[in-house]
Amino acid sequence: MPVRIKLPLSVLVVLVAIAAFFFQRSLGHDVVQYLVLFLGAFMVFAMWLFPEVKRDETAGGVQRK
Repeated sequence: MPVRIKLPLSVLVVLVAIAAFFFQRSLGHDVVQYLVLFLGAFMVFAMWLFPEVKRDETAGGVQRK
């Protein structure tokens, strides 16, 4: 995934995780609010850490040369 797509997506995930954190806090869910924040941070970290899978084009399981 190109950086020009990853960066805005990362910002969006962080903003949603922060909004969900405060929403869970307003409901009184003490543990869940931190799990939501951790999950958002983990998703952004994983998106930047693991590269996109790139496969060679094949025809019926046999590589074209």
